[in-house]
Amino acid sequence: MQLKVKAVLFDLDGTLIDSAPDLAGATNDMRVARGLPELPYTAFRPMVGSGARGMVGAGFGIGPADERFADLRDEFLNRYEQRMTQLTHVFAEVTGLLDALDAASIRWGIVTNKAARFALPLVEALSLHQRAAVVIAGDTTPHSKPHPAPLLEAARRIQVAPSDCAYVGDDLRDVQAGKAAGMTSVAVRWGYLGFGEPIEVWGADHIADVPADVLTLLA
Repeated sequence: MQLKVKAVLFDLDGTLIDSAPDLAGATNDMRVARGLPELPYTAFRPMVGSGARGMVGAGFGIGPADERFADLRDEFLNRYEQRMTQLTHVFAEVTGLLDALDAASIRWGIVTNKAARFALPLVEALSLHQRAAVVIAGDTTPHSKPHPAPLLEAARRIQVAPSDCAYVGDDLRDVQAGKAAGMTSVAVRWGYLGFGEPIEVWGADHIADVPADVLTLLA
């Protein structure tokens, strides 16, 4: 297999792994502790890309401007840290994509906005740490996506020019970061996507419907 790029970098949540069940679970744990009924999983999944802000918003209908938000956010993060590997898993078809990249000796890595406190243990628990050429967390650099700094740091660490990298993600900020870094951008339709503009108008160089499409698009 020959690709137009020398390395492929991936977003984590919603691109490589399905972490929504544990994120939703942590929020519902908070609701149950307050005597509130659990909300359906479908209420949380689209908001995963917004992290703690999205989960607290979906679970309690408040945003950062609310005086209760900071305490709820901190509780959510603590609860999530305790259960973040219970139900989270690598997307089934993504496993085949990573196997194909490994078989072709094409380096791949992870660039996520998830803080290292969560990202590094999670990547290790899913046995991705030994395979990934680099893992950049949301607090590895002074800026997070959509700023290009995390992507550029990943390219620097694996010693591949940004123009020879592709960045694959399921959020508009992933496309923005990839383009700002001078990388080929691939938006994935199997991710969380959110409630913003549709994926077709994000401006990605390519759109992948399923993980196997990534190889075809970059060939």
